[in-house]
Amino acid sequence: MNDDELIRHEEALRTDTELVETGKVHVRKHVEHEHVSEPVELGHEDADLERVPVEGEDSGQIETLPDGSISVPLFAEELVIEKRLVVRERVIVRKRTEVERHVIEADLRQERVEIDADDGVEVRDDGVASV
Repeated sequence: MNDDELIRHEEALRTDTELVETGKVHVRKHVEHEHVSEPVELGHEDADLERVPVEGEDSGQIETLPDGSISVPLFAEELVIEKRLVVRERVIVRKRTEVERHVIEADLRQERVEIDADDGVEVRDDGVASV
């Protein structure tokens, strides 16, 4: 630096943003149980006997057992219950950014230049500073 040179400084304000976590959104699901009651009709077979005298030879289709009794199959309907997972709804969580405006205030220092000259010394100042 030369003896005839003086550098003047000023503080400048620079603003920026910083992303900070302010909280979280927790999404949980739980299972609720609902008891349901539905009427269901089930059928079954019973045996009704009818006695008919045999005429001629019996060509019957029913199985005759060694002890002389006959075997006739009987059937019943069984209830079949099935549970399956069904999608009822989808929950969508979207994030949004809210922008808030704030005014910040700060004290900034500025250096000023005062010029003192001896009597008889002329100083010209154009008042223009380049940054």
